[in-house]
Amino acid sequence: MILYVSSMWTSPYALSSFVALRAKGLAFEVKAVPLDAGGQLEEGYASMSLTSRVPALVDGAFALSESSAIDEYLEDAYPPPGHERILPADIRYRARARQIMAWVRSDLGAIREERSAEYVFYPHAALPPFAPLSPAGLRAADKLLKAAERLVPADGGPLFEDWCIADTDFAMMLQRLVKTHHDIPARIRDYAEAQWERPAVHEFVKQPRPPYRASV
Repeated sequence: MILYVSSMWTSPYALSSFVALRAKGLAFEVKAVPLDAGGQLEEGYASMSLTSRVPALVDGAFALSESSAIDEYLEDAYPPPGHERILPADIRYRARARQIMAWVRSDLGAIREERSAEYVFYPHAALPPFAPLSPAGLRAADKLLKAAERLVPADGGPLFEDWCIADTDFAMMLQRLVKTHHDIPARIRDYAEAQWERPAVHEFVKQPRPPYRASV
């Protein structure tokens, strides 16, 4: 099994699939794709990855891209009890987890643009200073934090009683604000930081990365 990630190890979507694979206890090889050099568009990769994006998973003769699809595939192909569950068993919790995963991928674009994943994974001294959030960024941050207030339990534990992959995805979005010193309620910050200490997340965060290069 092979997981293709970006060579800078900053893709939140690669993080999701990496954590899902670790949670399932599956052996896999990681291959890095140099996105800054257009590696995702090269013929060999593009013919394997339908969307020419990372992550992509190769499981035998089957190749799949898009992290939410990869996570769903892993849950179906390697189900409990043989492998750890990565989506809630309860049908309504599972639907809510899917909702959160879709939402953080399709909405809150101003946060993703103004608080890029590099600020989560790289030392800030190596990056251009971040500017204050724009009005659109502030609105997106307010929307995210209002949702977090509703979703995060009073004890700051997982969203749905037991951990699921939506916790990693949601914490990643929150970390864009945490790492850039946004004012966040303590319970929400504690939740995001606790999720960040999961061994598989910690492993991804600590990967060696090439020197930061601004995209052109």
